[in-house]
Amino acid sequence: MARKRKNRTHLKGASAEARNTADGIPKSFIIKHGQVGSSITQLVRDMRKVMEPNTASRLKERNRNKLKDYLTLAPALQVTHLLAFTLTPIAPSLRIVRLSAGPTLSFRIERYSLMKDILNTAKRARSIGMEYLSAPLLVLASFPAPSPTTPPHIPLLMKAFQTLFPPLSPQNLTLSSARRVVLVSYSPERGTVDFRHYIITVKPYGVSKRVRRVLEGPATTATNILDLGNEKDVADFVLRKRGEVGPDGGYESAASSTESVAGDDGDAVDLADDYVGRNNRKGQRRAVRLDEVGPRMELRLVKITEGVPGKEGSVIYHEFVKKSKKEVLAQVAEHAAKEKLRKERKEEQDRNVEKKALAKATDPRAGRDNDVAIEEEANDEEDEAREDDEGWDSEEEISEGEDSEVESSADEKEVEKPRKKGRIYR
Repeated sequence: MARKRKNRTHLKGASAEARNTADGIPKSFIIKHGQVGSSITQLVRDMRKVMEPNTASRLKERNRNKLKDYLTLAPALQVTHLLAFTLTPIAPSLRIVRLSAGPTLSFRIERYSLMKDILNTAKRARSIGMEYLSAPLLVLASFPAPSPTTPPHIPLLMKAFQTLFPPLSPQNLTLSSARRVVLVSYSPERGTVDFRHYIITVKPYGVSKRVRRVLEGPATTATNILDLGNEKDVADFVLRKRGEVGPDGGYESAASSTESVAGDDGDAVDLADDYVGRNNRKGQRRAVRLDEVGPRMELRLVKITEGVPGKEGSVIYHEFVKKSKKEVLAQVAEHAAKEKLRKERKEEQDRNVEKKALAKATDPRAGRDNDVAIEEEANDEEDEAREDDEGWDSEEEISEGEDSEVESSADEKEVEKPRKKGRIYR
């Protein structure tokens, strides 16, 4: 008997992953950072639903995980964005980090509603499932057009949201894959960004609810057959209310029914291709409606910085702190000096490693003597990396009129008060 040939499925998966990366499809990590409540935890889960299927939906955070762990792991998994939620004494905050070189956008969450809250207030229940197999469509609304008077941070804000979602290609987009819409609208009066999430619903155009039940069948029965046993005529079910006569002594028409869907011609479209649902064929005239499913957020942009957390550069924009040109130049020079010092230390460490390898090849005894010096330098590098990682912790807050760098320097100058003898602190 012939030997069965084995399929190399792991190579197929690797090629598909490489193809997604080549197509420019962004991938994201959505995490919670620090001690947060149950509402923020649920908001993280809801945002993962919004960003599906190009996000880590089952990512589990641990208390000992630091932000540096995700920044180190992201390049190996082709992750392009990191969305970190944290809770400050003022309000919840969100950071959108563009990997692996930045920039980092910090938002304050003014108000938010969870997905379950939106669904509980909806008139009709939604079955959530198949809509999340494809990425949502992004709609940017009310953003000012580029002009000399436009604030410089607005185009960067638009670009940050655009890169979160896959680019739209009308030539390659199939109509059946357009199932969801993410609306990001800018409010110039309040200076905030509203985030909304909708599901696209397609219904027959210009017909009443009873006619739709005849066309689509009842959704509560398994046989999809209408029960007209209590009706004298099919017109009693289709054209008017059961057992009642219309206002003019005749039957009620579909045009005069209050249950007709999308009577305005602006809401009706001709399907360019087959769509999801019964009788949604190419060329049929259908009414398109957006049903909000949440979550809903109102975001205020607080700060934009170069680089990633732990290796942040200069501040591009700050909502509450305004600096003069002299202070900005001094800050840029300070960050440049730090980056130069870090590169010099890295180059020196690489030279020492090469010297150690050469010494081992020529004289093993001398190579052992150099091990202690190399280990001490490695420990110094770890201490510096640990100090950089402590720069973005759960206790950091975004306050009005104060900079986080000023707060951190003030905390370092505080002297710890001596404890009284005889008291036990628990």
